[in-house]
Amino acid sequence: MSEDLAAEQAATLDAPRRRYGPLARLLFIWMDLTYGRARTLSKFKVLEVIARVPYQAWEQVAYVAMTHTYRAPGFARRVFEFVRESRAQQDNEQWHLLILEEMVQRKGLREHFLLHRLLPQLMAFFYYHVSWLLYALKPAWSYALNADFEDHAEHEYMEFVRENPALESELFESDFKADYGDFRSVADLLRRVGLDERRHKEESLARIAQARFA
Repeated sequence: MSEDLAAEQAATLDAPRRRYGPLARLLFIWMDLTYGRARTLSKFKVLEVIARVPYQAWEQVAYVAMTHTYRAPGFARRVFEFVRESRAQQDNEQWHLLILEEMVQRKGLREHFLLHRLLPQLMAFFYYHVSWLLYALKPAWSYALNADFEDHAEHEYMEFVRENPALESELFESDFKADYGDFRSVADLLRRVGLDERRHKEESLARIAQARFA
């Protein structure tokens, strides 16, 4: 598994980043200005707080749609499947956040309440409404923004592992192993997280293609 994850890391690092849209670029610039350009576990925690909310927004819109489609069972079933997919993606991002929070606490990293607790929630609140509005106007716009975000997260995790070779020998210990997975090292854990972000990106891109040819 370690060799496979290392190969996936190399594939990410060799691949160019997406051409991010203006909203994504503004978000990434703002995060660098607020938390610094350096990649840190605390900064990844902020990313994961935000990463969940597009799926929450899509799920909420889909629930509203289902209440108005009870006379079209085929469409309602497709909407329900979409809700299930969004929930699974949201849960996956939640595991990322829980594991990172656990790592920060175990390492005794100091965090500021305003910067690392309150502000991320405010950012998530804003991002939720942006994702919701874009989805209501044109779903492909919301999917594209999410693809930008997930592509950024994928590359950031893989770059962080490359920048910190000591992670290769740091054992992964977690209360969430049974839920998320067991890994030889923290490096492999973070590679797996980055691979999850790639999968979320690809799912958003697939939805854009489906909307285009629907």
